[in-house]
Amino acid sequence: MISDDLDLRQLTAELKASLGPGEPVGYLRGKSLMRDILVERKGFSELEAEELIDTLELRGFLRFLGDPTERSVADSHWEISPHA
Repeated sequence: MISDDLDLRQLTAELKASLGPGEPVGYLRGKSLMRDILVERKGFSELEAEELIDTLELRGFLRFLGDPTERSVADSHWEISPHA
């Protein structure tokens, strides 16, 4: 369960700072990479991290720039914006 006290803007900024230039790429690979960062660096469980990534995506902090259902654009980048 995600705490109501969690600052999603701050978490997004920390996630963005933890990623290398040009990362993440690909819908599923990107989600997995961001989840793993939250697990390894922030101490969330895998389930909590997965829920957080979904929440950040639903609230506009994370946005996939391609279409995960179309192979030709499934390797697009993610936009990570702490200012959603």
